[in-house]
Amino acid sequence: MLTDLLDLVLPTGCGGCGSPGSPWCERCAGGVGPARVVAGLAGAPPTVAAGVYDGPLRHALLAYKERGQRALAGPLAGVLAGVVLASGVVGTRCWLVPAPSRPSAARARGGDHVLALVDALAERLAHPALSVGVSPALRMRAGGRDSVGLDATARAANLHGRLSTRMEQLPPLGAGVLLVDDVVTTGATLRACATALGSAGVSVTGAVVLCDATGAPPKKSLVSGPTNGMKPTTLPGCSRSGEPLRRAVRPAGGSTR
Repeated sequence: MLTDLLDLVLPTGCGGCGSPGSPWCERCAGGVGPARVVAGLAGAPPTVAAGVYDGPLRHALLAYKERGQRALAGPLAGVLAGVVLASGVVGTRCWLVPAPSRPSAARARGGDHVLALVDALAERLAHPALSVGVSPALRMRAGGRDSVGLDATARAANLHGRLSTRMEQLPPLGAGVLLVDDVVTTGATLRACATALGSAGVSVTGAVVLCDATGAPPKKSLVSGPTNGMKPTTLPGCSRSGEPLRRAVRPAGGSTR
């Protein structure tokens, strides 16, 4: 709440370049991408990133994540929405599962930044032909280190045994499940999330992230599409009959299975 009020009283300009005005200027928005299928993530679900961890996208993510510029949640969710539509990995019903943050990190940042991003993403994807739900089904136990600077082996060890599922928040059976995170570096977090969900009987369809920090060339590049003004039949998630699908909401309690 405090950071939201500060954003209103003390506008900080574009998160990508610092220019005065909106939190995400047209120039920075136009410089993102192309979206890419991330390579070199053995054992992780198919992963698509909006762009590389560099330039305006990196600056905006750090401003949102570490400096509390929560006004960037909407613009960054818009970037991710274009990636989701371009990826084609969602099925007739899409449930978004945010990668959890360390409890201490979430407290320091004034809340779970990935969950807030996913909530905004679900709003951006809202469409009569696409059923979208948010499932905060994963949680991370206290302890562990900040993963910055850790290699793949150390990151995996840092996550071992620390992820668990909230059974009452699991997506319904048969729904397409998309993991969402801010950055992918080694794929350790996405692998751990997919494994935890798999142990609870949930199959992960794919993953989307804002930034690819692997340093590897992409498997292929994608063209991100607009997030509105599209015909329902062009959207992933449209039923075979063309009938509108119910838009799901995050369950307030009780099992969704």
